[in-house]
Amino acid sequence: MLELLIVLGSLVLIGLTGLLTVVVTPPLMVEFGIWVLAAGLLMGIPAGWWYHVILYRTLAARMSLPSLWWRKPVDLHSLLTPSEYRRMRPWFVGGAVGFVLCVIGGMAAIAGMLVLRFSS
Repeated sequence: MLELLIVLGSLVLIGLTGLLTVVVTPPLMVEFGIWVLAAGLLMGIPAGWWYHVILYRTLAARMSLPSLWWRKPVDLHSLLTPSEYRRMRPWFVGGAVGFVLCVIGGMAAIAGMLVLRFSS
């Protein structure tokens, strides 16, 4: 039964991909990509910035942070108490989601521009 669902799901995914290539034009793809990129920036920059502020304030109160701590802040999560981590996690996730949206939007916009540039 599971195999049948996997095959049917794959066929639906292939059909939707074929439909998307007809419906989504390159200019629409560029516009979509830019809007998603802008949403990612508007969400990710403030959330990521505040995540770093909270992490710094929390850990600097009880220890000296290593130089360049902000380059790998996830390594410092093990030093947080569960309540501190719960307080910081929404900002961490928000920054990560914003980053993923930026990557997806940028890739979509670039792909649309490449199709516009090199299609005949």
